[in-house]
Amino acid sequence: MKQVSFYMATVVCFVLTFCGMITLTSCSDDDDMTPDGEKPVVINCVKPDYLKAGDKVALISPSYFTPMENVEKTAAVLRGWGLEPVVGPNVGKVVDGRYAGTVAERVSDIRWALNDPSVKAIICNRGGYGTIQLIDQLTLAELKASPKWLVGFSDISTLHGLLSRAGVMSIHGTMSSFLAKGGTDMTSTLMRDLLLGNVPRYELPAHKQNIVGTASGVLVGGNLCTFAPNLGSQADATEGKDLILLIEEVEESMHNVDRQMRILQMNGVLDRCKGIILGEFTDCGTEFTYESVEAMLHDMLKEYNIPVLCGFPAGHGDVNLPLVMGAPVTIDVRNDSATLQFNIEGNQQQVNTANITAPTTPAAIRMRLAGKRE
Repeated sequence: MKQVSFYMATVVCFVLTFCGMITLTSCSDDDDMTPDGEKPVVINCVKPDYLKAGDKVALISPSYFTPMENVEKTAAVLRGWGLEPVVGPNVGKVVDGRYAGTVAERVSDIRWALNDPSVKAIICNRGGYGTIQLIDQLTLAELKASPKWLVGFSDISTLHGLLSRAGVMSIHGTMSSFLAKGGTDMTSTLMRDLLLGNVPRYELPAHKQNIVGTASGVLVGGNLCTFAPNLGSQADATEGKDLILLIEEVEESMHNVDRQMRILQMNGVLDRCKGIILGEFTDCGTEFTYESVEAMLHDMLKEYNIPVLCGFPAGHGDVNLPLVMGAPVTIDVRNDSATLQFNIEGNQQQVNTANITAPTTPAAIRMRLAGKRE
């Protein structure tokens, strides 16, 4: 009798499953579903090899052009670091008054740097504008096929998004436009140290707009007005889950910063964040009564009950410390201080950001380098 009952139960289970009345999915899969019924993107990046003396580093211009004088000065800095600079074939070209070549030429230089096995890292000469034009010209497969460090910030945030989606870590850090000053400032030397395998563990002073808490996740983001328009594209790393989102901006009005943040909010990006890092908001507007952009964002973000680390010196300010995009990170925001740690292989290097200063760059130069002014 027991055998008959078991047999009948088996038949009933089979019939119900076949007819679609039972869905054989796990609870964990259901929990991972987005509101529209799709599984979120998983950002799981490999770390490129650290550099060693004599390695080649490519200098390319994916966005606006950089005077060759700056490129040559940067090459001299890299030689002083014991590295061998190689300049992209199309660097130095100017198209339509600002672009560093046509779309095809700029993509060609990226592929040249990726496909040359002797090139171990890539440093972008400048941001400005133009990388959004390259999104559909590159494939995630070719970016993943040859993992190597790519360094840049500002408009280069698009390339960081592409690489994170391809599964390759990259460095949000200083470029030729700034390295050309001599490469001896802490912004430059910490980026050099990171390329060579010395991973910073940042200690930061308290900030009045911080929201306390501890969180771990994958670091994505960068320049707000660069990565927000990429939503839904293959460069959109914010489609991932368990994010630590970096946001910085330069010479944007408060209302435009709010607009871009609302776009992220309406697309569910903030819901996928475990924590947020607010970098520099350099020369941004003050048209509202908020005392700062950070104060405005504090009011928006406090409802998410996640830690917010304010005042990290990354972006368009005079201090622009390197960050590993696509890396698993932990932020610990306390009432009296905060830390940012990269959970990757390398020699840990303690860095107290309160001790780092730099000469003031005239606003007009900062704006020109950012592509906001002539």
